[in-house]
Amino acid sequence: MENKIDASNMYKTILETAVQFDEGFSSAKNTQKIGRFGRVMISGMGGSALPGNLLRIYLNSLFGKKDKREKRIEVFQNRFYALPPEAYEDCLNFIVSYSGNTEETIASFQEAIDNRLPTVGFSRGGKIQEMCTKNNIPHVLLPFPSDDFQPRMALGYVFASMVEVLIKNDMIDDCRQDIRQTSRQLEEYVMKAQEKGKEIAQKIKGTTPIFYGSTRFKALAMIWKIKMNENAKTPAFWNFLPELNHNEMVGFTNPQAKFTIFILKDHDDHPRNLKRVDVLKEILEKRNITVEIVDMEQGSVLYKTFASITLGDWSSYYLALEYGQDPTPVDMVEDFKKELVK
Repeated sequence: MENKIDASNMYKTILETAVQFDEGFSSAKNTQKIGRFGRVMISGMGGSALPGNLLRIYLNSLFGKKDKREKRIEVFQNRFYALPPEAYEDCLNFIVSYSGNTEETIASFQEAIDNRLPTVGFSRGGKIQEMCTKNNIPHVLLPFPSDDFQPRMALGYVFASMVEVLIKNDMIDDCRQDIRQTSRQLEEYVMKAQEKGKEIAQKIKGTTPIFYGSTRFKALAMIWKIKMNENAKTPAFWNFLPELNHNEMVGFTNPQAKFTIFILKDHDDHPRNLKRVDVLKEILEKRNITVEIVDMEQGSVLYKTFASITLGDWSSYYLALEYGQDPTPVDMVEDFKKELVK
């Protein structure tokens, strides 16, 4: 533990991010094979939903390259109480709730059970595991290092376990070694990212951060935003290029707060999008809006993805300490859930 404010030792959790992949593979290694499907529907909320965003990025990067299948696997996400139509046809449903007790996800799971849809459950226990056992549905018991471990910090566990299930069902080629290579790269990067995260936290302090990403990596901008909300307990917002150039940027004609904009720049992005980054920075700075470019790491899509998340973790962690906030608990979420059941 680096700081007494960090009572649950998120510092250690971030340092150990890279080991999550192998543990995720192991958690799903004995999962029963169901069959091969052209779609995956991932039902989950909050931090339990985020690995689905990362899976979409990764699978899209495999198609036509290392994975030679004729048709791209479609990845859909469900963040509601009911399944969308795509869940019903040629689809493997992933029901993901780290706690196992997320009410929206449980409702979607019950719909899948009622309609006999091909399904795999992912949780650390709870109602999801009970429903899987009762209905003879495969269940992946996710690792949980401690009782106060948070879903938003379990992205590697859940991502790797979902990949393992897809491999076992012959939906993608075996890519475990590529992912393990990424894990080794992250082990080398984590300390470098720590120092950079401290710098970013200082730039954010006292302002409202906004995170912009490319179309391919827009989920990363969203994840940075979420980490600021839950770790640093502060408002934050996100969007992506080029869409924001057609609407959101006009709002900075008359800003009503002090913002700092961070653009997650992928140097392999479309050349016109890279041009947009430079022009946007110039236009906003003329209006006295602070804009910081965060260069994404070079390398594979998977490495870029998790390296960026690691940097976001450190940045939000050190911002939490600056604000005197324990980065782990989310008391407002827990209080909200208690009010819902009244």
